[in-house]
Amino acid sequence: MTGSRPRGMAGLHELLVHASRTFAVGIEILPRPLRDEITVAYLLLRVSDYLEDNEEIAGNEKVLLLEEWRRVLGGGPGRAALIDRLGEAADDTPDASVARHAAHVLEGLDRLAPATREIIVRRVRESSAGMARWTERGSEFGTEEDLDDYMHEVAGRVGHLLTELFAHRLSGLGRNRARMMALGREFGLALQTVNVIRGLHEDRHRGWVYVPASFLPDGMDPGELFEPANHAAAMTVLERLVEKADRHLAAARSYLRMIPRRYHRVRLFCLLPLLFAVRTLAISRTNPEVLDRETKMSRQEVLTITRRAKLFGFSNRWIARYCHRLAARGA
Repeated sequence: MTGSRPRGMAGLHELLVHASRTFAVGIEILPRPLRDEITVAYLLLRVSDYLEDNEEIAGNEKVLLLEEWRRVLGGGPGRAALIDRLGEAADDTPDASVARHAAHVLEGLDRLAPATREIIVRRVRESSAGMARWTERGSEFGTEEDLDDYMHEVAGRVGHLLTELFAHRLSGLGRNRARMMALGREFGLALQTVNVIRGLHEDRHRGWVYVPASFLPDGMDPGELFEPANHAAAMTVLERLVEKADRHLAAARSYLRMIPRRYHRVRLFCLLPLLFAVRTLAISRTNPEVLDRETKMSRQEVLTITRRAKLFGFSNRWIARYCHRLAARGA
């Protein structure tokens, strides 16, 4: 996307498509006002991601900028100065592109209804605080619980955000709010675990290997997983990560079943990333190429899955069968 000014929600949607075509497909399906609210929420979180992941910013400065971002989101001072700072983002990445347009994303936030704006601001601020905490702590995950704590901050809280918006906008969901909040967190962890698997080869280059020490042979450093001599250990770790993703995805399917079929477009919004994750996990399972390059679906697979989900995604029985079918297709 160019540096031109996005105009209203149409401009923010253009920014969304540039940041993630796959996610944009799901958002386009949503009814308004959820479509606009989730577009804004997603873009705000991409600014947080930029501040966390940017390799050009030192760790201590990342913490300060994330705290400043939280303060601005909460209505505190410094908005113009932070927007200027984000406008300096020079990376040719989707996150940097969104960061350069932070002023317009914040304007979109300002236009939302007060109740939904409060939900989004609170949850994005929480996630940004968690990112700052982990940036300060560093990339050492002693146990699976440590990894889950990190993933909760960057993805589990997104599940909470979406569930709150759904409960606010869709009648009847409030009765199951507590259960849906728990499963929404699991949904976030499912997608993030698949992202961890997909990004193993890339994340190590910036010094982050999202593998708990408890998954490794005694005394092995996570970075050593990528050495040819440790191939067997690496494949064992991959197997454990895949099993972990499977467990979270089972909870994600339970979450989806709790959304009534009359909200078909909201179900589709949740169903598409679930199906994409199931398929991505299938081509990553027992696949040593995961250690060297990104494994991902073909564009044709994305189109086929999307088309079938739109036709049959109202049926919980079909979803169960199709997930089984996608998972059975190995690399």
